[in-house]
Amino acid sequence: MSIRPIDQYFLQLEEPARGCMQFLRGHILQLDSHLTEAWKYGMPMYCYNGKMCCYLWIHKKLKQPYIGIVEGSSVHHPDLLQEKRARMKILLLDPEKDLPMKKINSILKDMLALYK
Repeated sequence: MSIRPIDQYFLQLEEPARGCMQFLRGHILQLDSHLTEAWKYGMPMYCYNGKMCCYLWIHKKLKQPYIGIVEGSSVHHPDLLQEKRARMKILLLDPEKDLPMKKINSILKDMLALYK
């Protein structure tokens, strides 16, 4: 039995990023029954009723996990970074520290409101 590419992605990450990303994967999926996980553009993407809303990835330069918000330009939070993206914003996370769950939940709640 072969491993799905999305599962392989999480398994190949090194700790502590792996634990951080796997926790976020489960957390995002339990937020709303309309959220599903898909493997798109070579990355784990989370869709609300089939519409891409966020993804999980590792920042190439900083080597830190982040949550990417697809419609980030419509979600306003001081910790979301636009960098050189036109539409998306990201929330960088430090896998060595406790995740800022209040901040994560607030941003994800605002993101989900765009799709409801």
